[in-house]
Amino acid sequence: MTINGKAYIAGAYEHPTRKAPDKTTAELHAEVARGALDDAGLSVADVDGFFCSGDSPGLGPLNMAEYLGLRARHVDSTNTGGSSYIVAVDHAAQAIAAGKCKVALITLAGRPRSEPQSPAEIAYLSDPGVPDVPYETPFRATIVNLYGMVAQRHMHAFGTTSEQLAWIKVAASHHAQHNPHALLREVVSVADVVGSPIIADPLHRLDCCVVTDGGGALVVVAPEIARSLKRPLVKVRGAAAAVKHSDGGKVDLAYSGTAWSGRAAFAEAAVTPRDIKYVSIYDSFTITVLMQLEDLGFCERGTGGRFVSDGNLIAGVGKLPFNTDGGGLCSNHPANRGGMTKVIEAVRQLRGEAHPAVQVANCDLALANGTGGYLAGRHGSATLILERV
Repeated sequence: MTINGKAYIAGAYEHPTRKAPDKTTAELHAEVARGALDDAGLSVADVDGFFCSGDSPGLGPLNMAEYLGLRARHVDSTNTGGSSYIVAVDHAAQAIAAGKCKVALITLAGRPRSEPQSPAEIAYLSDPGVPDVPYETPFRATIVNLYGMVAQRHMHAFGTTSEQLAWIKVAASHHAQHNPHALLREVVSVADVVGSPIIADPLHRLDCCVVTDGGGALVVVAPEIARSLKRPLVKVRGAAAAVKHSDGGKVDLAYSGTAWSGRAAFAEAAVTPRDIKYVSIYDSFTITVLMQLEDLGFCERGTGGRFVSDGNLIAGVGKLPFNTDGGGLCSNHPANRGGMTKVIEAVRQLRGEAHPAVQVANCDLALANGTGGYLAGRHGSATLILERV
């Protein structure tokens, strides 16, 4: 069953806060839900499908459906880390196409800046019943050194340089200066990035994403409902997800699961990378963006360093504008799950509602891509292609 044309994104909302010490995670979920429904012109009473993930408190959709006052006949709490909310749009579209619901609400919220590590995360890292924990935790792997390994491998295999990676941060900063809610709004240079402290060789501090509180929400609806609303039509053209892992020790760090999810999403959407006007790429680190651009087919494997250089990702300057809100590198990274904000900014671009300084001209096709987990180990990759109609 294809989802091409079977569902539309009618509402999108990003929480403006970047630090919320005075709010609970559930409150943030409620505020973004209200924002997205208001944006769509719908109400809680219209919602019959609810989608969330591991950031939701308690038993996820059970607790949140009650808290939000929903009467949902279809729920989903798939957890693939940072790619969860791109997967959620795919699952919502599938549910709508199958007749399981007509108005799907998707919410994300978290407080990692106010509450750095949740009890659930602590329990995961010490639970010997989790298959990977006894084998990996003793070696003290961290997120940043795992991504540092990937960057080192890319540099060794393809000659990628720190200066080339730095261009990704530079592009994000050029966009963030126009976002009043961005955590980091100062424009930086390549020299600033490579001159910032090394965190995990070869990644510098400015190669790393921000950590923020906040959240976001989306409303995905059936075609007949989308056409009845007074909002621009943003159609789901294609979506796919994939899981890549260590494969019993046969690890190849040169590519990610996006090599599979991207290919499948493009096939369903019946478009090619050349057709895409704007991309939202989960930018946990600069190396993440570079590899996803290769795996999605915007450039050949190993040539990402040259592709991202010299401002090629800057709106109005380069040929492939990315993360025009500043992305996770500069603006927002709520609940350490960047997929949601990637879809929201893609929707803004397609509607023509991005900041005028970064709005892509004639933006009719956009792509959002997310990575959850660790590129050096097990991770989920999800790709979503959207169209303005």
